Amino acid sequence: MDLSTPSPRDEDPTEPPPPAPGPDLTREDCAARVAAFDRVAVPDSGARRAAVALALITDADDTRLLLTRRPPKMRAHAGQFALPGGSIDPGESPEQAAVRELAEELGVRAAERDVLGLLDDYVTRSGFVITPVVVWVGELAAPITPNPDEVAIVFEVTMAEVDVDAVFEPVSNAPAGTAPMLRWPFRGGAMHAPTGAIIHQFREVAIHGRSTRVAGYAQPDFASR
Repeated sequence: MDLSTPSPRDEDPTEPPPPAPGPDLTREDCAARVAAFDRVAVPDSGARRAAVALALITDADDTRLLLTRRPPKMRAHAGQFALPGGSIDPGESPEQAAVRELAEELGVRAAERDVLGLLDDYVTRSGFVITPVVVWVGELAAPITPNPDEVAIVFEVTMAEVDVDAVFEPVSNAPAGTAPMLRWPFRGGAMHAPTGAIIHQFREVAIHGRSTRVAGYAQPDFASR
């Protein structure tokens, strides 16, 4: 699901040497914190519904979150950062859609029992209501095989990279009282809402057990395209 797009100013992360693994996030701790989170669900009002997977893979050393970047020549949302996901098909639950999209985009197989829970629904400027689904994949049974039609780059984001403080910027020329813009730092760059906001909420809930809300932060103009 397309959630953020690069901008020349601050959204072009490079690939530095991998950082230290960071917090030791276990399945048990993650499941408990997500289960304890009192999420906000947006009632169904006819808006387009989508789901994204906050997919966690593990090995002997650490836990990592899967993040992608879309190909630059796609018809829509070209070059955007994205969490694996997409529209919810008729009759599907958000959990089912997230697991299906994870397999379609990255060849990563997960079962519904691997779903640990949901974060807050997120209403985007492009008209979607997105449900973030936390999926504990664990050790991969097969290599990641991205679908080249949908994925240009796969980032395996360590918990040290996830566990950083977001940056909150005032919106220029906005009326008084306008919420600031949230930027999530990533590999020398940053990304805005919605992607940055959803990952920031994941960090707050799953790593720190904090009930942090992110829906009210301003989204950049490109989020509507």
